[in-house]
Amino acid sequence: QVQLVESGGGLVQAGGSLRLSCTVSGSIYSYDVIGWHRQAPGKQRELVAAFTIGGTTQYADSVKARFTISRDNAKNTVSLQMSSLKPEDTAVYYCYANHQRLGLFWGQGTQVTVSS
Repeated sequence: QVQLVESGGGLVQAGGSLRLSCTVSGSIYSYDVIGWHRQAPGKQRELVAAFTIGGTTQYADSVKARFTISRDNAKNTVSLQMSSLKPEDTAVYYCYANHQRLGLFWGQGTQVTVSS
């Protein structure tokens, strides 16, 4: 069974930093897409950052130069370092991963709140 276990998140003041981590079950090499979405109250879920097929990275325009996605293959973990946080970054952040055989899975979500 595929599991995505998230950690990190919390409350931070504007301009601060937070780090989210997502550990996937099994080998990280079994997933061809892995990354983060977020959903703010009253808004649709949107892509934040991801490693895509072929190993490239993709970022939402709103987070470029502020957020960095990274991976530790030995630990089957993908992390999202968020810097220069803004109140508009407040959302529930979801890890997601597409397993090559089993399909798309989501983490339980972790709240990020940025106070002004």
